[in-house]
Amino acid sequence: MNRRPRLAIPLLLVSAGGLSLPALAQQASGQAAGQSQATPASPVGEAPPTPSQPAQPAQIFDEPTALTPRGHFAFEPSAQYVHSTNNQVALVGYTIIPAITIGLINIERVESNLDNFSLTGRYGITSRLELEVRVPYVVENTTTETRPIATPSTENEFFNADGSGVGDVEVALRAQLNHFRGDNTVWIAQLRFKTHTGSNIFEQPINPDTDLQEKLPTGSGFDAVQGGVTFLKPSDPAVFFGGAAYTRSFGRDVGFGYGDVRPGGILDLNVGMGLAINEKASFSIGYQHSVVDQTEQSATLVEGYAITRIGTIQLGTLRFGVSYQLSKDTFLNTTIGVGVTRDSPDLEATVRLPIRF
Repeated sequence: MNRRPRLAIPLLLVSAGGLSLPALAQQASGQAAGQSQATPASPVGEAPPTPSQPAQPAQIFDEPTALTPRGHFAFEPSAQYVHSTNNQVALVGYTIIPAITIGLINIERVESNLDNFSLTGRYGITSRLELEVRVPYVVENTTTETRPIATPSTENEFFNADGSGVGDVEVALRAQLNHFRGDNTVWIAQLRFKTHTGSNIFEQPINPDTDLQEKLPTGSGFDAVQGGVTFLKPSDPAVFFGGAAYTRSFGRDVGFGYGDVRPGGILDLNVGMGLAINEKASFSIGYQHSVVDQTEQSATLVEGYAITRIGTIQLGTLRFGVSYQLSKDTFLNTTIGVGVTRDSPDLEATVRLPIRF
């Protein structure tokens, strides 16, 4: 009898600077003069010009909340660690957001550790338009605890898999939609395209003894486009921010016995608040929630692999971030994320070092 392993494929798509309070207008004062009558007050100084955008809070989501000034370049190296432990999950699959791994049945426990090192460049085309390019390098390993498939046993077995390499390169355009007048809400629209330059799950070999894949992918296997909008609302001494985005991946015939696969769309929502601690340090807190639609396969194959229908996935993460200004054009951002839903990674830790030129 031919064994047909089944795999489940969730899809997630699956966030530089410090927070400073908006500049306050200087108030002019007058001085009475003359012996018989007072003269009108006259200005002593001139108020500084209103900035083109609100102060940027500590970054805790993937999308920054401030644009690079016109003609300037920002270079941002970053490192992210993601830890996930789950019972009765699948291993064979693919990821767009790190640490969401998929797989075959009969798995009891999976522990995953992922390191994502990224180099991001941003250039201010105009004062309200920015171009971004991001290149990630992914290192991942998992330990799977399972019983032998179709074999009576009272002992668990352990299977290790790992993978490393360049991930999916991304290109984005970000535009500020309205003028900042000092206290109004600012809206920023973004359009992102994600390639599938990283290795994908479908091309990885399967171990015949465990029916698990021996190497882990570094990419999703699909091109995708994401459109979204972000808002910033200054309210001295805080800045409120949030956004919404939708990601659509383009299905294709992935080969290797899987046929035509169409990943489900992803709705991403987030909201947060930033607060200045002093002139150089700021603190942010926020919540991100993603709804991942079901992935579809063109038809059940007589020969090959079928995709398990797992329904909609809910991913929620609570994030805390601190930003510190090291110099005039250099900031250090740190973020901690804690998963609050069953399918979310247990822990995320991210360090960013944006530098402006």
